[in-house]
Amino acid sequence: MAAPRPNSGPPSTGIIESVADVTPKVLRAMEATENARLRTVVEAFVRHVHAFAREVNLTELEYETGIGFLNRIGQATHDSHNEGVLFADAIGLSTLVCLMNNGDAGATETAAALLGPFWRANAPATESGGTIVRSPTPGPELFVNCEVVDVVGAPIANVAVDVWQSSPVGLYENQDETQADMNLRGKFVTGSTGSFSFRSVKPAGYPVPTEGPVGDMLCAQNRHPYRPAHIHFLGYKQGFKTLITQVFVNDDEHLESDVVFGVTRALIGDFRRHDRSTPPAPGVIAPWYTLSYRFVMEAGDAILPKPPIK
Repeated sequence: MAAPRPNSGPPSTGIIESVADVTPKVLRAMEATENARLRTVVEAFVRHVHAFAREVNLTELEYETGIGFLNRIGQATHDSHNEGVLFADAIGLSTLVCLMNNGDAGATETAAALLGPFWRANAPATESGGTIVRSPTPGPELFVNCEVVDVVGAPIANVAVDVWQSSPVGLYENQDETQADMNLRGKFVTGSTGSFSFRSVKPAGYPVPTEGPVGDMLCAQNRHPYRPAHIHFLGYKQGFKTLITQVFVNDDEHLESDVVFGVTRALIGDFRRHDRSTPPAPGVIAPWYTLSYRFVMEAGDAILPKPPIK
């Protein structure tokens, strides 16, 4: 952000005479903001955060605790963990923003979902039908078949699709020294029919990291830290709004109580268990699972999010 130009600011907003003066004087100080959207967002933030302080009659100790909590969020964020994203997830803000901005501006159910704190850029390019298991990962094998279509059902070719998931013990590879780098991650490209497929292992639900301030918040609220099992997908192609989503295992015990409020009805997948039928590859031991899922991408701008971790 550019530094303020000399003598370009508004005139003095005056001296605070009473508590009622604070909010209007702060807003008046922002009147010279040239970026209209920035002004709208920041002014609304000031109005709401000041109203919050008034509504709860915020004490000085509570204020200091809150500032300390925000500082701890920043201090807990590093290359392999993003506490800020986790906090936004755990208070439902990520899901709220996602639903407001997808599915006809929230008017209809959408296949979009929050990004979460574990997406990494530069996942290995993987041929359709290939595996994303890159190191020994015990667990039931999973065969996934997907297609990507537009809002009228026409297939979309050449969509770059990132896939990432936790292991059957509930850990992403950046959390687990026993997994190879980029294990259970891959990047696919849809074919002429809009389809792609891959081989993996059935993911498990897992607790979000609780060693930081978000964990303290969940404990204070008597909330469990668990996410239901799911697979993440990110679809990218020029001319279409980037699709960020997750598909959830339909029999997971935490579907109704996802700690980050990410489960919508559209995102519950049909993970089918097979005990006796012929598996789609040799050497597969029962039980094994299949998942078929259709993703719908809306027309719009193709913008990739900033990876929350490296």
